[in-house]
Amino acid sequence: MTELREKLVGEMERADFAAMDVIGRYNFISEFIMRECRGDIEAARKSAENKRQAYYLSAEFLVGRLIYSNLYNLGLLDDVATAMNEVGCDIREFEEIPDAALGNGGLGRLAACFLDSAATHDIPLNGYGIYYRYGLFRQDLSEGYQREKPDDWTRVGDPWSIRRDSEAVEVVFDSRTSVMAVPYDLPVFGYSDGKPKIGSLRLWQAEAKRPFDFKLFDEGKYAESVADAEFAGRISAVLYPNDNTRAGRELRLRQQYFFTSASVKDILRRFDKSRANTESIAADYRHLPELAVMQLNDTHPVLAVPELILRLTERGVAFRDALEIASRMFAYTNHTVMGEALEVWDAALMKSVIPDVYAVICDIQRELEYELTKIGAERGRMDIIDNGYVHMARLASFVAFAINGVAALHTEILKHDVLHRWYKIYPHKFSNKTNGITQRRWLGLANPGLARFITERIGDGWICDLDELEKLKRYADDKASLEEFANIKTANKLRLAKAIESRCGIRLSPEFMFDIQAKRLHEYKRQLLNAFSILDLYFGIKDGAIEEFTPTAFIFGAKSAPGYARAKGIIRYILAIADLINNDPELDKLMKVVFVPDYNVSWGELFYPAGDLSEQISTAGTEASGTGNMKFMLNGALTLGTYDGANIEILESAGSENNYFFGLRAEKLAEKLKKYDPREVYRFEPRIRRVVDTLAGKGSIKLSDGGCGIFAELYKSLLEGASWHRADNYYLLGDFYDYTDAKRQANLDYQDKISWAKKGFMNTVNAGRFSSDRTVKEYARDIWRV
Repeated sequence: MTELREKLVGEMERADFAAMDVIGRYNFISEFIMRECRGDIEAARKSAENKRQAYYLSAEFLVGRLIYSNLYNLGLLDDVATAMNEVGCDIREFEEIPDAALGNGGLGRLAACFLDSAATHDIPLNGYGIYYRYGLFRQDLSEGYQREKPDDWTRVGDPWSIRRDSEAVEVVFDSRTSVMAVPYDLPVFGYSDGKPKIGSLRLWQAEAKRPFDFKLFDEGKYAESVADAEFAGRISAVLYPNDNTRAGRELRLRQQYFFTSASVKDILRRFDKSRANTESIAADYRHLPELAVMQLNDTHPVLAVPELILRLTERGVAFRDALEIASRMFAYTNHTVMGEALEVWDAALMKSVIPDVYAVICDIQRELEYELTKIGAERGRMDIIDNGYVHMARLASFVAFAINGVAALHTEILKHDVLHRWYKIYPHKFSNKTNGITQRRWLGLANPGLARFITERIGDGWICDLDELEKLKRYADDKASLEEFANIKTANKLRLAKAIESRCGIRLSPEFMFDIQAKRLHEYKRQLLNAFSILDLYFGIKDGAIEEFTPTAFIFGAKSAPGYARAKGIIRYILAIADLINNDPELDKLMKVVFVPDYNVSWGELFYPAGDLSEQISTAGTEASGTGNMKFMLNGALTLGTYDGANIEILESAGSENNYFFGLRAEKLAEKLKKYDPREVYRFEPRIRRVVDTLAGKGSIKLSDGGCGIFAELYKSLLEGASWHRADNYYLLGDFYDYTDAKRQANLDYQDKISWAKKGFMNTVNAGRFSSDRTVKEYARDIWRV
């Protein structure tokens, strides 16, 4: 790529690149790359015509900051860095550029990894989502609790997206309400050391058909003159609007229908274009499944099912024929066993917002009734429309030709619990596709030191085939390699420590053990249990009960949904603990607690390479898979975890001797919970009572929730429960001792640096099965058949 670097340097000099500000330089480099690749981008679009394609419909694509990953996959990162150095600039300055705010957590990051893997391995996978104006939100913790602020990620421009006005489509909600869906195409650059490999992510922005009414404005009706633009703008403004109000629920419903309708119409447009010269378009739709398959990434895009049927019937296809076509085109990935995440919509709301689509769902319900009656099956808890609500997982399970879980345990739970009735009738639909991560982003780019270490020993084949890491096993007892591996970890910890000091004002020593929990904030992920264990250590050290302790930094990264009061309360509680411990001079050289604000992909690129201990402590049977656990494993962290999700497969791959597992397995825990009484545990276990009492303002230390009462609510949820759940619903107190014992053992074992390095090394060596390359190839082979 020397020729391209020379061309870039020439353009830099002509444009006085060094005199630009950081944003100007970022846009200059990004636009240069897009110009150079534009021909390849258009050629990739052209080559996809008339070929079978898979379409990945997802409410989120957490792509992160694009400039580094794009340059890495294009093989240009070092060239551009060198070119910038030649004009006196540093490519690291682009760390100031915000992440693309197009997702939230594992669901969106998985989708981004899949697109990366598909492009790298020439698998025809196209993403569809929403071009969010403000993403989820920017998290502010400066006042001791979470405050949500708009994440205006495009304020620096978006040079990577291509707006295509000519391919905009109209999305009609009802006879009076419609908006335009304008596509922004985000090229997905796969890894290549030659000609670029390019996939597609199409994101829809909602816009008014008439954004400004001059006549109304002249009449002094200023609000009305822009009402259509404001209505449309709300639809693609924010990811997951707070649905605690009816208005919020309606907005979410419009948002989901908006992107599914636009995507279905776009797929049909492509098909119509490919069949434009045939004598009967309507008759040809029976061939649509031969050219297109749609993967529903959880329940958010399930409205695509009735939308496709609706649009086919409008084109003259009989309803049952349209349903049969849909049943050969849709596959459904379930990502949760949580009841609240299996989306259910108020039927009256749906009927009022999208009446035509609701009518199609009613027709599908009648087909379901006919089908179940024909085979003599009971309808209980299988009706799509049930007691005035529309159940999206049931709709997907009935129509989709394939249903998959995302880890071996999760899939078994789907079969035998969550979707058991569907599995009994349609066992052939079910399969497992354990999640994965792209090693290019999470090792090659995020951890260049470790990447070089690996390549020096086994070559660079791992970049596209992560199973190659097994070749490193011959170095498992090589002391020099283990020392180098440990030094790389220390360097990564120093990098994270500098970022934390800059952002949070807290100084961490890289000699501390880095114990990290980074994931979406939810009660079942049990950040509260982690917080209790930290307080337990604090009390033990202060009392003298703990005499031997490895200095440790406990690091958190998490966002709570804006309307999730308990999750926000847990954040407030952890921040209060951090304030207590970080300001105790007796603990200064032993413990630090950091809650990093606004955790995102770019923070993840610092967290995962730096972690010594990876906290994966969800209640057994609640986490579908997890992918953060895989990222930590790949980068040489040890897992402190439960027998849940993909943790089990990590344990199988890397071994119990190289990780720390605790607690009961899901099936035994389910039995235990039938007789579990957390009040008895609280009453008879003083260590547990001491930490839990900090929520109630009891004991020697006082942690304040600012008078909002949320700590008392958390205390009550543990000991009394609520109308919708039992006391200590996620078994925090029951797992407390097993968890703290395992954590304490890990803390002591860390003192043997070479032994610890070998355990981390063996995690990296055995991470090959967790590549998203493997996962996407399985989807392509078993489900998409592309």
